[in-house]
Amino acid sequence: MTLPRTIATATFLPETVHKRDIFSETISGQLDGIPDFPVVLRKLDTVPLYARPLAWALARKEIRGLRAVEGIEGCPVLVRVDRTGLLRSWTQGTPLQLARPTDPGWYRDAKRLLRQMRRAGVTHNDIAKPQNWLMTPDGRAAVIDFQLATVHKRRGQIYRVMAREDLRHLLKQKRSYAPDLLTPAELRMLREKSLPSRVWMATGKQAYNFVTRRLMNWSDGEGTEDRIDRDGPALTAAFMTHPGVSGVALSTYALPAKGVGLYAFVETVLEADALAALAPAPRPEIIQAVAQLPRHADGTPRMDALHLVAANRLDELALLQRGDPGLAEMLKPIIAARLNLTDRVLR
Repeated sequence: MTLPRTIATATFLPETVHKRDIFSETISGQLDGIPDFPVVLRKLDTVPLYARPLAWALARKEIRGLRAVEGIEGCPVLVRVDRTGLLRSWTQGTPLQLARPTDPGWYRDAKRLLRQMRRAGVTHNDIAKPQNWLMTPDGRAAVIDFQLATVHKRRGQIYRVMAREDLRHLLKQKRSYAPDLLTPAELRMLREKSLPSRVWMATGKQAYNFVTRRLMNWSDGEGTEDRIDRDGPALTAAFMTHPGVSGVALSTYALPAKGVGLYAFVETVLEADALAALAPAPRPEIIQAVAQLPRHADGTPRMDALHLVAANRLDELALLQRGDPGLAEMLKPIIAARLNLTDRVLR
């Protein structure tokens, strides 16, 4: 697909920061003067110098993958690459963990998508994550995030194993959301992990976990001790002693390193430094001052919304706000100023 020059050269207008980690910042937005063509920027020019070589190595994998799947329905379109990073089309759709498809048609279309990617010599390698699968508004399958994708020059054993793993991971999603649709052959495939997969689980994954969770401060969010019950009462009382504080709401979120962090939303006119000074040890990892907490009719905080803000779950926030303009207006400044920009989740 060749994009018109007006799209390829248009100025990017950022709107929402979705994620920030050591390797990139992901920002959705629009192109100046180009309506109805939302885009997303993987921003790399602010990555720390020590991480930049690996960040660009991952970006180059994504660039190669996106170029190879060009024209496949359900795959993003690469708009351009420059010193800032790489810009691609934004895929409209609902992540799988929210869509929870039970329609056989979605799974047929997902298999079609994988077949076309295989014909292009591309394996995705990261579709075990349900958030990398989408259900589009018309019920079709789409896939995003090609950072770990591989473009294979030869269709040898490595390619076949990786393609099989992509399919097996799709079947794992099917087992989660529509297990009654699994065929006997699909059930056998789920039971039979490939030898490289078994070796990876026993060896390579241990090294990967050490590097990502300890050296790079990533996490999958294991360890969900109830810090709100343990630390919450004293923390709330300490904040509320100050006349400039009118409300406190606490939520947990997955720490960058293994464990659970405490996120405090404080309704106040105080600055962040003053709030931090009020907090007793152990202090919450994040304290966000807000002008007004979203509340239910009885005055209690909307913890359903605040928990999603704390966990940086923007897709679920969008669904929650749909049809409730009052909540959306109140959450807008809170979401814009949120202080957790990782995509790790508590499990």
